[in-house]
Amino acid sequence: MSLSKQLYIIISFIFFMIFAGNFVISVKNTKEYLELESTTKAQDTATGLGMTLKNLMGNKNDPEIVSIINAIANRGFYKEIRLEDVSFSFSEEDLLNSSNLNGEGWEISDIKVDGRVGTIEPLGQEGELGKQLALLENETIDPFDEKKESPKYIFKPAKNFKDGSDIDITFKASKDEKTVESKATVNISKILVKVSRAEKFEYVPQWFIDLVPLRLLEMKSEISNGWNTTAVIYVSANAGDAYAKLYEQAKGAIIYAIVAFLISIALLVIFLQFILQPLKNIEKLAISIAQGKFEIITKLPWTTEIRRVSIAMNDMSTKIEGVIRKLNKNLENMTKKLSQDELTSLQLRQTFETDMKKMFISKDEGFVFSIKIDDLGEFAKTHTNNETDKFLIEFSKILSSLSNKITPYRFFGSEFAMIAKGMKLDELKSIVDKLKKDLGDLSLKIHKKEIAHIGVTPFNPIGTIPGIVASAHEAYEKAKLIGPNEAHIRDDSDLARDMEEWKSLVFDIIDNNKFEVSFIGQAYGLSKEDQRTLLMEEAFTQARDNEGEDIPIGTFVSIAEKYGKILDFDKGVVSKVIDHINRSKISHCISINLSLDSVVNLSFRRWLKEKIQNNEDISSQLVFSVTAYGVAKDVEEFKNFIEDVHSVGAKVIIKRFETKFIPLDHIKDFNLDYIRLARDYTSGISKDSSKKGFVESMQELSALLNIKLLAENVKEDSDHEVVRSLGLYGASR
Repeated sequence: MSLSKQLYIIISFIFFMIFAGNFVISVKNTKEYLELESTTKAQDTATGLGMTLKNLMGNKNDPEIVSIINAIANRGFYKEIRLEDVSFSFSEEDLLNSSNLNGEGWEISDIKVDGRVGTIEPLGQEGELGKQLALLENETIDPFDEKKESPKYIFKPAKNFKDGSDIDITFKASKDEKTVESKATVNISKILVKVSRAEKFEYVPQWFIDLVPLRLLEMKSEISNGWNTTAVIYVSANAGDAYAKLYEQAKGAIIYAIVAFLISIALLVIFLQFILQPLKNIEKLAISIAQGKFEIITKLPWTTEIRRVSIAMNDMSTKIEGVIRKLNKNLENMTKKLSQDELTSLQLRQTFETDMKKMFISKDEGFVFSIKIDDLGEFAKTHTNNETDKFLIEFSKILSSLSNKITPYRFFGSEFAMIAKGMKLDELKSIVDKLKKDLGDLSLKIHKKEIAHIGVTPFNPIGTIPGIVASAHEAYEKAKLIGPNEAHIRDDSDLARDMEEWKSLVFDIIDNNKFEVSFIGQAYGLSKEDQRTLLMEEAFTQARDNEGEDIPIGTFVSIAEKYGKILDFDKGVVSKVIDHINRSKISHCISINLSLDSVVNLSFRRWLKEKIQNNEDISSQLVFSVTAYGVAKDVEEFKNFIEDVHSVGAKVIIKRFETKFIPLDHIKDFNLDYIRLARDYTSGISKDSSKKGFVESMQELSALLNIKLLAENVKEDSDHEVVRSLGLYGASR
């Protein structure tokens, strides 16, 4: 683990511990404060209500009592306000109001209740003692006030009596020497007034309420009438407000901690970057040099020892940088010249063939166009060079603007081609119609009746590049017979063989081992000591149909891949090559072409390793070959394949190497043994300085990476001499 990561972890842990402690303490203190504040507020409210209601308790049913309590409760700060009598009491007036007796002047006696619910006792009057105590309380007593209060009674409930229940009370009522038996149903409850409000926690989540419980006590205040307590007022605080404040405080603390943590980490990162940057720069430079990327440390560190190491690393990187710069410059110039037409900026035939190879590998669907400008030579004779060039440029723009699925190419002179990938027949027909219309418009513009004819053929995944091009050219010839600026589209029925017939033929050849392996492309050394030494030759597979005609190997492999027989085919080829080496006692290397399907298949790789291990004495002579465009399709699996092959002593070569498939800065990642350049890079190299510069740069890079560079099919003596002078490992003719 890096030093910076260790510091990040340690500081983060310390920060968390500090924050957690502060957070817990802060929440605890806030919680206690809110509990105290809510309780105090509830007590103050209870005391205030007690003082307010004291003068109204002469009539406990006074509606003004309810109004006052409701006014306080409506503020929403309280969960419940409850006024309770000190005892279960009632007056004779209450009995008369609850009975069916009408009028005034009734005197009540002999009050009884069912003994199972409780007993009733009279409540004594205050008398003289009460009056004296009232005087001590500064109450004004009118000694001549003869008004009598209605006698009161206290109900003493039995154990099973429930507050708020109704009881039946019997009594005798007398009036004008008339006495009657009567009964009253009275609700016996201590609660005189009760107002409740639901606790609303709004946005406070339940988990927070469960995690931080608030203990809010119910507070009370006694209401006295003289020296006697007549009622008690209870007030309970609403926890919703307290929880809202506590939640906001906790959330704010967490947000602040997160922001502070992020700022602290950001400052720490900046600080560590400043402290550790010199070491990181040296590490980065070392890695880049190991990967073939040569940079320098521009800002040298102040520390003496690290400064010396940085200077040494810069010197080493600078010495190689010039080689890479030259290589990249040559590559850029050559790639542009070899792959793009200078006048029209269209891709050249080399790129067309490369894109066709990609379609074979990826098994794409599409169409191939063959287009030729009619009588371009005659047009050039009657027009200036600028007019001719302008005509070709406008013609090329028409091809380039047809669709983003279409890529146009210029072969040479008046011959053009196009590839349409992933296009269906209906879409193709509309594109062809647009092309014919555009050519017609151009014809009117330059006063040339016939601009070009178009031939279109479906891409044949089991065909060959020359075969498909020939098929498109045949369609072009038919278009010439139709009329000016016309096109002809061949259909799928033009394919040479029925797919089922191909499948049956390929299966028979592979299952019965009817193919043959010959050896071609002999590569000899180029140095004076090795120029007559055979370094490597390539295993070439031949197969014939039932009539004895050779089957194009590209078609054969394509069908084998399509129907899952390529693994068996490659196993058969490897076995025959190993038998040939053992039987012929040869000492040079043999390159064996493998399909990408075999390279990425784990079971095939296990079989191959076991096969090589059983023939370890010749393992160094086995060179497994994969095309550059095959490697580009699955780079990671190709790396794994190289590791497996090297683990048993065999070697790997990339053949037909082109920079458009594998960039130069990726070569270092493969740990290759050989690279064989595509023939276009060395064909005519003696007359093309850009090719020479490219191959020279490739040789220098290969030497740095300990890769042997081979040239393919160098036929001309002058080309062979140039390749030899550049120091390549070997070349085939």
